[in-house]
Amino acid sequence: MLVRMASNQQTRPGIGALAKDTASGRIGVVMGEVGARVQIRPVGGGVEWDAMPDNVVAPTAREELSARLAIRNGNSRGGL
Repeated sequence: MLVRMASNQQTRPGIGALAKDTASGRIGVVMGEVGARVQIRPVGGGVEWDAMPDNVVAPTAREELSARLAIRNGNSRGGL
């Protein structure tokens, strides 16, 4: 049986995926869940922050491209 989601439903990004915390506007990588919180690490590395699950969504294509470009720029400055 094929189950379809309503067009207005969104799934939360999984572990390892880019995600946007709508409460803070920050984009990072989902590292896991602890209790009722989603842990997200900044794209360039650093300390994780906790986000409420309802505030975690997939970034737009533009936001994702910007985040990936920031990673590339950071790597090129570091000699990688």
